[in-house]
Amino acid sequence: MEYVEAFLQLLHTMSPYLLLGFFIAGVLHAWVPTRYYSRYLSGSDWRSVLSAAAFGVPLPLCSCGVLPTAVSLRSNGASRAATTSFLIATPQTGVDSIVATYSMMGLPFSILRPVAALVTAVFGGLAVGQHERHLPAEAATPSAESEGEARPTTWQGKLVETLRYGFFEMMQTMGRWLILGLIVAALITVLVPDDFFQTYARYPLLNMLLIVAIAIPMYLCATGSIPIAAALMLKGLTPGCALVLLMAGPAASFASILIVSRMLGKRSALIYLASITLGAIGFGLVVDYWPWLQHTVSNAMPHCHGMMHHHGATSWLNWLCSIALLAMIVVAVVAKYRKSLILKRNKTNTMKTFKVKGMMCVHCQANVEKGVASLPGVQQVKVDLAQGLVYVEGDVAPQTVTDKITELGYQVVES
Repeated sequence: MEYVEAFLQLLHTMSPYLLLGFFIAGVLHAWVPTRYYSRYLSGSDWRSVLSAAAFGVPLPLCSCGVLPTAVSLRSNGASRAATTSFLIATPQTGVDSIVATYSMMGLPFSILRPVAALVTAVFGGLAVGQHERHLPAEAATPSAESEGEARPTTWQGKLVETLRYGFFEMMQTMGRWLILGLIVAALITVLVPDDFFQTYARYPLLNMLLIVAIAIPMYLCATGSIPIAAALMLKGLTPGCALVLLMAGPAASFASILIVSRMLGKRSALIYLASITLGAIGFGLVVDYWPWLQHTVSNAMPHCHGMMHHHGATSWLNWLCSIALLAMIVVAVVAKYRKSLILKRNKTNTMKTFKVKGMMCVHCQANVEKGVASLPGVQQVKVDLAQGLVYVEGDVAPQTVTDKITELGYQVVES
């Protein structure tokens, strides 16, 4: 019972802000053209790098969803430096996670998080830019699949697309990770002793290195990591260590490292990983060793402490938002798996089946569908996101499809 109460308190606190963040995410998707993002990213100077980071910070893309977007930007002429900056900044934040951070961890963290992402991204992008100047000049040509999907042109169509993307597609992409984050946070709240991390508070650098080592192989979305970080802080984890989790968890993953290596080169991938690691630890140490900043950040947490330990009355608005959020997640997830069953039932004997690893969201699905559909001889492409399957109809060699999926940044594990 105590665990259920902790989960509900977390959900009630975050749900109004999450719904607002998802709506803003839909607005960005429906009303801002993709070409706008790639127009200013062709150079390797600080302007292009800063523009890429600034564009990426508010975008609600996770560490898997950002990969096809980055491939698209690169194909449209974005430089290695700007692409790296975009890859570092985007998964760490987003309008939804910034708003949710404010709801759980207060104003200082909600400001510090995008600032840290911006600075780290600019640093990494400029470092890659220095390396890029010594490479042969490239002439990037926009590919068919990188031109982006057709968007509605009327305001009515854009409004529908805003709601569809924000409250359906985003729920499909993030719903289970968000619920998982809340479940883990509730477990931490109930099971971990309040003074657990205070024993190790004298070794913040060691804690940060441990968090980075754990976070890189994990998949943590920017929003789902918030309740986990907040719960750990209430158990004695320092604010700086929590910031490291919020930065390194969403930004670094084995999949992103492999794709950056393929797309930008091994040296750029090393710079990418080093920038995230050093940036997260650097900002974490600043927070923990700057008394004023640590005091400011820590003082923003008491309301969260009360929320997670005081089980008082909850307003009707919180209940309404929580019910609406859970209902949307259920509808989106059921639709996702229902589509999977329909695709499997309608699969023809002539279709080639490919098991693909790394497709985690609707952005990945759209990228694979457009990329494979552009191959000569392909008549039809269907992607089963729930099962990680790609069905291809047409006169095309399996190796050609495998090569295309690999080029897009995913891995065919069996066919």
